This record gives sequence, structure tokens and C-alpha cells, in this order.
Amino acid sequence: MVSRSKLSKLKAFLIIDLLIVAVAAGLYLYLLNEGTITGASKPATFTFSDLTINPSEAYIGETILISANVTNIGDVEGNVTVNLEINDVIKDSRNITLAGLKSSEIIEFTDIEMDPGNYSVKIEDLMGSFLIEMPPPDTSKIVLSNFRATPYEAWANETVTVTANANNPSSDSDILFIRVMVDDVLVNSTLIELEAGESRTLEFSVNATTEGKHTVKLNSLSGSFTIVKTGYHTVMINRSGGGSHSLPFTLNGEEHGTPYTALLPVGDYTISVPTPYDVGTGVLGFDSWSDGVKSSSRSFTVSDRLILVASYYLISGYASCPSLYIWNGTGYSYVTEVSNSGWLGYIGYMNSIGDITFVGGNPWDYVKLDNELLATRNGYFDLALSQQWDELFYLDSVEFLAVDHPIGTDAYMTMTYYLNDGSTGQVYTVGKNLLPPISAVNEKGDDVLAMILNKDGVFTPGVNVIQSPTWNNLSYNQLTLDLGDLSDAEYLKLVITGIVDWGPPEPYYEYIAKFKEAAKQGLIFDKAEITPPPIMEIKAANGSWVLVPQDKQIPIPSDYNARTFAVDLTGLFPDDVEEYQLRITNYWNVTYDYIAIDTTAPVELNVQAIKPTSAVLDQVWETLSISSGYFTRYGDVKPLVLEADDMYVVGRQGDRVLLKFDADELGDVPEGMERDYFLAVACWFKDPPGNWGYGFDFTVDPLPFIDMSGFPYTDAESYPYDAEHLEYLQTYNTRYINP
Repeated sequence: MVSRSKLSKLKAFLIIDLLIVAVAAGLYLYLLNEGTITGASKPATFTFSDLTINPSEAYIGETILISANVTNIGDVEGNVTVNLEINDVIKDSRNITLAGLKSSEIIEFTDIEMDPGNYSVKIEDLMGSFLIEMPPPDTSKIVLSNFRATPYEAWANETVTVTANANNPSSDSDILFIRVMVDDVLVNSTLIELEAGESRTLEFSVNATTEGKHTVKLNSLSGSFTIVKTGYHTVMINRSGGGSHSLPFTLNGEEHGTPYTALLPVGDYTISVPTPYDVGTGVLGFDSWSDGVKSSSRSFTVSDRLILVASYYLISGYASCPSLYIWNGTGYSYVTEVSNSGWLGYIGYMNSIGDITFVGGNPWDYVKLDNELLATRNGYFDLALSQQWDELFYLDSVEFLAVDHPIGTDAYMTMTYYLNDGSTGQVYTVGKNLLPPISAVNEKGDDVLAMILNKDGVFTPGVNVIQSPTWNNLSYNQLTLDLGDLSDAEYLKLVITGIVDWGPPEPYYEYIAKFKEAAKQGLIFDKAEITPPPIMEIKAANGSWVLVPQDKQIPIPSDYNARTFAVDLTGLFPDDVEEYQLRITNYWNVTYDYIAIDTTAPVELNVQAIKPTSAVLDQVWETLSISSGYFTRYGDVKPLVLEADDMYVVGRQGDRVLLKFDADELGDVPEGMERDYFLAVACWFKDPPGNWGYGFDFTVDPLPFIDMSGFPYTDAESYPYDAEHLEYLQTYNTRYINP
């Protein structure tokens, strides 16, 4: 038996041993942490987890996003090749490098399958599956329209709310499966059911992580939103009224000019614009900002995408055709300049020796009048056509139109194409829910879609060919539009708000001189179009651009004030087209504020046209104009404006025609209809030499006429000097002005 003293000694030795081991272990750990003692490192070893398949059910052609988490549980850096297997076949591979000590990374794959069925997914030891189905038959009558993304401009990962209208126009209930795609990746889907005639607003939330434009599709309905640098937003500054000359302004004390677009930090800013402002051809006064602020100097806060438009009104002058004013209840309001296409002097082409042939010219114009401005005066609609600039005008006829159309629609006229002699326009109805284009690119390749989505005074940038550096290196003004999928559209129209800025006349003469000099050197071919008309082309299925027929071509818009008009595209796109794209090329500086698409069918209209009950020519002010010839005497000119018959009211700067139309001649608005008003005018106008008047003198003669090939016309053509027209000249055109 062991004695008690020996047991006590044994316990003491054990305690000492434990203390020694503990101290040694602590010292080892301390030295290991200090790097004095090192052991063998564990090699890179990879584990896989969190397999995600989204969506788990999809239709043929839709994108499946597959991801997994890869972790390196070793001590040192290493790389690994990760394979994606679909149905036991490697579809994609990724090689990644990860540091040690449990660093990880999410690895992503995408897959698109074109056959229905169940598909197995394998990433290393992770297993999953997804189901691909045939899409439901596209037999739904439900129509999606009016795409809107709010906000249009956002920051990375910020929620963007997408809304659209769903309408069931049929007499039966219907269902529609909706797929929400962002940049061709499915992010949501839903099934809706609508009763007969029911409409509903749909709402979806989307986002994006990368800066730039992102396309959203709700089935075939397309739109977009933009991601910008966090903490910044786009600021656009422009002006309306008085053409499109650049408006100088100061922003936080720095000088800039319109149109202005910049990405600015959020915060407070101050801006100041000039008033009055001389544009060279007229003096403008500041009216207000687009948000209602009346001061030309003001402050604003950037917290979202911001558009500020300074509106100006005409104080005096402006180089254009006759100016239209309407009675508003207390005074006359300016509306627009009329009959741009009635300009005399359109150049058709130049031959090889430098001779010019003039073509076209069309006096007709159709001006939509603002219902909120138009008022009667003692039972009459009271209008005035005033010649403010140094030009001659030849007013042939005037009609006042009342157009009744169903409530819920809008009515617009075409604008006149100057090569279509004698065309008299057409009224088109459009729906309230217009579709936006899905892309818009100018001649420089710049994305200008945001500039045409709303009527906000922000116009696409433009160029004027006459300011090109050389005759054989011309800079055209071009806009290419993708209208989206319109395969189901039986009718197709564009609704356009645009403006033309002719610019100063001096470059026009310099431009023509360059071509004449080139002709002397034998460099010009016969029938060279040196000032070609605007052209519209559509993209064929083979990718080529096809010229639209002349009677369907796009017109030059009005100057000074932007106007909205309709362009009929029905039947222009071939049946085999899958991409509905068109291209508009302009020689002049034409810019656009708004372009939208209408696919509604024509509806019943009630159009009433009334003649003036009174038309009086008078003089508003004296002029220093050098124009000369036999002008129309002052007084009653009503017989001259009742029909388009080449019997004109001939006037000059300072002259005015006062027009009255009897409101009682118009019937009541039918039930279920609303009324818009238009003025139909046939008018030619002539500029002086040196100021757009090229190829003729600043005289009344020779007189234009509707059947002429161009102006000036050749000796083979003549104004109709028959007995009726001679009597007109002798009776009315007796006011002689000396040269």
C-alpha cells in the first residue's frame, strides 16, 4: 500500500507538470501569434453553398439566373474552375481566385432554353432544377399602353416604379400573362384578368445597379429608365418662344447657353436669364419658367432630374411669315407664324454648270387654336394676320374649322409638305394614351430619347446644313427612332411637336456660292440637290432604309413657336418587318420636343368650315421697306379670301388683315363629343434679296400661282391673266409703292 506521504508527493509532481504544460502551451501560442513559430498552412480548399435559381419556372426564351456561393476554407489563396452543368452537360465555366481564411464570392451564370421540360442544374456538389414551359397562346385582347417609369432617373439600387394601363376593349372577360423584363432579364411576372371594357393601372418595382440606360419590357410594351451617379441628377435648361437660338444665362455665376444639359450634385442653385433679349430678328421678353416662377432670376433645388424652360414672348420683329393673333376675351394673343411652306424660293437642284431650278412651295397651313385662349367678341371669333417682318405676303384664302371628335380623343392636323403642290391637309384623331418610342438616336449617335418623351420645351439638338464647312462635307440633321413592337397595330400615326430655326441668312448665300464655285470647277453633277427636302425612311426586314412615298413624307415644322401635328404611317411598314424603325433626315435645323405613337383606329368626326363674315386690310405702322409694286388697297377684302383662286390680298410690312367669323354659324357640340378649332390658311410670302430672297427682286410681280412648278418660275409658265384675274388686279391691287 502506498503511504499518504508518497501520494502527496505524487500530486505535487502532477500539479507541477500541468503548470509546466500550461506555460509551454501559452508560450507556444504567444510565439505562434508573433510569427516566431509557424506550422504547415492548410492548402486552398473550396466549398459551395446557397444555390439559387431564379425563376424556377419560366417560358421558352426567358433568362434563368443561376448563382452559388464559393468559399475558400484553406489558409492560402487559390483558384478554382466552377462549371455549370445543365442536364449533365457543361454549359458554362468560370475561373475565380479567392484569398484564404474563408473568403467567399457569389458566382453567377445565365441560361436560356428553347425547349420545354424539366432541367437539372449542378454546380459542383450543389443540385437543383427549373421548369421551362411553352408560353400561353397570344390570343389575349388586353392591350398594354402608357408605359411610365418613376423616377425616370434614379441611383443604383434605388426603386423605380413602372406603371402601365391595361385595357380590355372586348365584350368578354379576358386574361393576360405579363412578363416584366429589365435588360432582357425576367424580374417579375403576373397574370391579370379584366372584365369586358375594364381598364386597370398596373404597377411594378424594378431597379438596376449600373449607370446608364436600362430597358424595361412589359411583354411587348417597352420603356426605359436611367441610372446616374449617386448624389447627382441631370439638369436641363432651355427656352421656348422665339425660335431656337441659344439663350445665354448664368448658373451660380458661371455663363452658359441653351440648350444646356449637365449632371450636377444635388443641392441649391441660382440662375438668371436676360430680359429683354434681342435674337437679331426680333426682341423677346421673359414671361415665366416652366414651374410657374415669374422672376428671370431665381433659385432652385436639385433633388431629382430637373427640366427648367424659360418662356419668352415677342416684343417686336421676327423674320418670318405672317403672324396670327386671336382674341382672348381681353386682347389679342399671339399664336404662331403661318404658312412656312408658302415660302417663295425653294431650290430644287443645281445643274453641272451652276444653274438653279426652283421647285415646290405650298401655301396651305392648318393651325390648331388653343381652346383656353380662344374667345368670342360680340358673337364673333376675332383673328388678325399681321406682317411684322420686311416681307411680302399673298393671302389667298382663310377658313375657320370646328372639329368635333369623341371625348377621350385628341384631334391634330397634318402639316404641309412643300413639295406636295396644293395639298390641303387632313384631320387625324389620336388616343389619350400615346406610346413612347423605345429609342431615339441623333446623327452623332447620341441618345436623345429623354428629350422627346414629354412636351417640356427640351428639344433635340440640331444642326443647319448651310453652316457646313465645305460643299462636299455636309452635316445633316438626323433622328433615328425605334418605335417598338407594332406588329399588332392596324393603324399607325406619329404625334410630333417640333420647330425649325432657319438661322441667319448670310450663310445661305455663302453656301450657294460654294456650290456655284464647285460647278465652275466641274465638280457638280446634273440635278444636284443642294437644299434637299426633309426625308423619312423606314427600315426594311433586310436592314436597308427605304424612302417613304412623297405624299407620306414628313414636313418641315413651323418656326418661332413649336406646334404639334400628326404624321400618318399606316401601311408604310412591310408585313415582314420585326423592328419598327424609321429615320428622319433634315437639311434645315429642325428639332423636336415630343414624339409619340398612336395606334387607334379612325373615329367619326364632325367637321364644320365657315368663311369669314368680314375681312379688312389696314396698316398698323409705317415701314421703311424697299418692297415695291401694286399692292392691295386698304379696306374690305372679304371677296379675296373666300376661295383659293390665285386672287390675293397682297401686303407688306406693317399691313394687317382683320378677320371675323360668326360663331352662330357653328352647330352645337354633339353629345359625347368635344370640339377643337383650326384656322386653314393659304398664303405665299416673299423675302427681300439678301435676306432669304434668292433669285428674284423684292417686288409684287411676278405673282405666284398654285400650279407653278416653283418660284421663280420659267418663261414657259405664267400667272393666269384671264379676264377674271385681270379684273381682280384692276379692282383691288391699286396701291402702288415706288421702288
